[in-house]
Amino acid sequence: MKSRVYVACMAIALAAGSVAARAQSSAPVQYSKAELNQMKQEAQTSRQYEALAKYFRSRQQDFEQQAQTEKAEWERRSQNVTGPAAKYPRPVDSAKNLYEYYAYEAQQMNHEAAYYESQETAHGESLASSAK
Repeated sequence: MKSRVYVACMAIALAAGSVAARAQSSAPVQYSKAELNQMKQEAQTSRQYEALAKYFRSRQQDFEQQAQTEKAEWERRSQNVTGPAAKYPRPVDSAKNLYEYYAYEAQQMNHEAAYYESQETAHGESLASSAK
């Protein structure tokens, strides 16, 4: 009887572990500001440039998704704008400001990703030409 309970507990633990591992592997990597600065300074290989480019593309997609959410909220709130006596910031202004912020951050991440993708390509080509 005890062995059946033990086996059942082990099966549950293994199932929970595999679910957690899948959730962690699908989640994008998050770096601290210090780690990101260190990675930028130490990047010399095409693999390092690729990792930076992927990180910035992931961040770009996150910001674009947040911008779309805020744009929808901005459009929704713009239907309920009150008269000129409304206090600033109105809810519509807050949604607009958030949309503009997320759109700007997405653009910045796009520039960073494009830079590191060009570095990756340039570094890969220089390695190929030096190998010949």
